[in-house]
Amino acid sequence: MSGGTPEWPVAGASGRPLGIDALLERVRRGYERIGPREAYEAAAAGEALLVDIRYAALRERDGLIPGALVVERNELEWRLDPLGSHRLPEATGHDLRIVVVCNEGYASSLAAESLHRLGLRRATDLVGGFQAWRAAGLPVTPP
Repeated sequence: MSGGTPEWPVAGASGRPLGIDALLERVRRGYERIGPREAYEAAAAGEALLVDIRYAALRERDGLIPGALVVERNELEWRLDPLGSHRLPEATGHDLRIVVVCNEGYASSLAAESLHRLGLRRATDLVGGFQAWRAAGLPVTPP
């Protein structure tokens, strides 16, 4: 590590490549994840931007979180980088609290880590993803 920016964890102490489970564990140690109720309350209070990175088929099957910004995973960094030429109006600065939502809370962890690497230090992800949100009885706009 240098300058407080974590290096991308590609190998374990033995120098062998990490599997995805070990990679997720390492990545998640770099920030505090957020649960569905806390994410709902933060978004409702205007303190967090919910960003849904699920692909279209899942959104069409399961619905949407009202007020969440939909950004396909392959566009996430370009759309949320406050310094980027392709940023969305919601990408107002590096202090923005972003809660990344995927289907079950796995891809969102890697996405949050990527946002951290862009300087978005308050980025986090939703534990359990959209499925946990729905299971908690939080609002969902049906497909």
